[in-house]
Amino acid sequence: MSDMLSISTPDGDFDAYVAYPAQTPAPAIVVLQEIFGINGDMRETTDEYARQGYVALCPDLFWRIDPNVNLTDRTEAEWQQAMKYYNAFDLNTGVEDIAATIGFARGLGQVRGKVGSVGFCLGGLLSFLTAARTDIDAAVSYYGGGTDQHLSELPKITAPLLIHLAEQDEFIDADARNRVLTAVQGHANVEAYTYPGCHHAFARNRGVHYDAAAAQLANTRTAEFFAKHLK
Repeated sequence: MSDMLSISTPDGDFDAYVAYPAQTPAPAIVVLQEIFGINGDMRETTDEYARQGYVALCPDLFWRIDPNVNLTDRTEAEWQQAMKYYNAFDLNTGVEDIAATIGFARGLGQVRGKVGSVGFCLGGLLSFLTAARTDIDAAVSYYGGGTDQHLSELPKITAPLLIHLAEQDEFIDADARNRVLTAVQGHANVEAYTYPGCHHAFARNRGVHYDAAAAQLANTRTAEFFAKHLK
């Protein structure tokens, strides 16, 4: 079962796609979008976490720019529009909206216990920043572009953090990837994995660069990570 719920902030209200597990109350996972909004991929991903036993919430993080964005990675026009949203997006207010979503989740009657976050692309960076700046209980980042530019926030991360990086990522070059991998070494609460031969967004459902084997491996690691740290 799923629903669209409204989350209130001092700046206004925004929507979140929410999927419920078969049994509640349950822990929650906040699913953080790519640059394409709450599209079919994000809804499918959110539904999958519900099937795994979590109340899953996917907030509309572009609401301050254009509410209810729903794009794909299939056309050049959609890419251009998505990049406009990306360039206009403010990371700091985005994390504030995620914090509001976390608070909203903790207040739901269907939620009991811990709350995690998982993000993809832009959402991957946001999940990293969420781990640094909020009370999230566990965080997962898939190919978070720009993470290497925010490594000064790593010491603030005390919650468990899982990072997935593609070795052929066209948006995260080898130097950026290696800066992240080097920085997290020695942090007992951080796990990081790389995926040889994979491009950016290798786990995007039906995406252009979807890699079934790598996606299954990363998603299995994520499922085990959340089962360990949230349940």
